[in-house]
Amino acid sequence: MNRITVKIEGMSCGMCEAHVCDTIRNTVPSAKKVSASRIRGEASFLTEAPVDETALKKAIDMTGYTCLGIESSPYEKKGLFARK
Repeated sequence: MNRITVKIEGMSCGMCEAHVCDTIRNTVPSAKKVSASRIRGEASFLTEAPVDETALKKAIDMTGYTCLGIESSPYEKKGLFARK
């Protein structure tokens, strides 16, 4: 499982966050736990499938926001009920 973090410029309200989340869900069907924060200027999600970063950047840019970069890092579930 990987955590994908997308740096985004131009989000200014809750609807902006919702638009970005919808765009990610439509572009990356395997995306789980999609969230966006206008305060941090980023969106993140989890996925097991490879992500077409070019398509994701283009989709975000087409919504009127600016994708500044995409980072991927391994994600391991933590907590009381995490499997080992």
